[in-house]
Amino acid sequence: MRTTRIMLAVMLTAFVCSQAAGQAPRREQFPEGSYSPVTNINRNGYPRVLADNSVMFRVNAPQAQTVQIDLGGTKYDMTKGEGGAWTLTTKPQVPGFHYYALFIDNVSVADPASQTFYGCSRWSSAIEIPEKGMDVFEVQDVPHGEVRTVYYYSKVDESWRPLMVYTPAGYNEGKQDYPVVYIQHGGGEDHRGWMEQGRTAQIMDNLIAAGKAVPMIVVSSNSNVQSRSGGMGGGYNWQGMQTFRTEMIDNIIPFVEKTYRVRKDRKSRAMCGLSMGGGQSFYIGLRDPEVFANVGVFSTGMFGGISGASNFDLETEVPGMMTDTRNFNRQFDVFFLSCGEQDPRIEYTRNIVKKMRDGGVEVKFNSYPGDHEWQVWRKSLHEFAQYLFK
Repeated sequence: MRTTRIMLAVMLTAFVCSQAAGQAPRREQFPEGSYSPVTNINRNGYPRVLADNSVMFRVNAPQAQTVQIDLGGTKYDMTKGEGGAWTLTTKPQVPGFHYYALFIDNVSVADPASQTFYGCSRWSSAIEIPEKGMDVFEVQDVPHGEVRTVYYYSKVDESWRPLMVYTPAGYNEGKQDYPVVYIQHGGGEDHRGWMEQGRTAQIMDNLIAAGKAVPMIVVSSNSNVQSRSGGMGGGYNWQGMQTFRTEMIDNIIPFVEKTYRVRKDRKSRAMCGLSMGGGQSFYIGLRDPEVFANVGVFSTGMFGGISGASNFDLETEVPGMMTDTRNFNRQFDVFFLSCGEQDPRIEYTRNIVKKMRDGGVEVKFNSYPGDHEWQVWRKSLHEFAQYLFK
């Protein structure tokens, strides 16, 4: 039965595509003040963002019995109209990047009207709603760097693995060496997250052009690495970090330093990440000060706010942080934490920052409106990058 439903969903999705391709162009009457988000395939189609940031969807699926939209974890029932077009308008959405999926007769599929992004451990559709005053996340008339996908050989996974690498404007023409940020994705994402959903290139291009950040290289790796001898990357303890720690220090950094013009001293390296990647940055960055002198931890749940996180002891997890604080501070040029103000992790993060500061640890902290979402992480990178390598 499930196979039949899946086949039906695929057929319905194909029908949507064939309808779009086969129909003659027509001038759609959209609500006044609405616009097509940049994440749409067809800039003259649906979904549409309305003036109050609510989103209007329309799906052609005449044979379907039910159609729903799951937008950011909230399901909306669509209404079937004449000709088999299903429609709905959601409640207003906060600005930022929102994953969504279609449910056609209870089978979840990506919307063929949207670009797809790897997140939530699957390919998902998405809607981008710009935030006023945050043009730094958009492409502007400034010198642009490049994002390229390259492959390195992993002795941990015994396979060729991808990296996405941002090089600043002028890299190809110049001869100078650059500092490097190693930036990590969250659970259910991969190396594409920061460069696609996170808009790393736009953020860095705009900051560098404005003189707010020094030119730097940003390397985004896939931490979903499995050792052939056993063990997965990730986890919220030191032991759980060992597979990816080996991958980062023994494979990724040597490849980058061999392939690109980069500075090879610890003060010219930074590690940062979101959620799971924040935990990796905390453990690997702070417990390997001979490798990294700059660490950013965004929206991690290891301090609390997620299942299984409790009784986090700073001195146990990072020996010397609280008992030899002067030496700890001397080892790091930048130590930065952040979290969304509506994220369940926020109070735990604030409490741990207070413990650090009460103990004399020099840590920068900021929070931003939002939950566990990309707009918060973009702002985190935007701020972190401005502190680095100065």
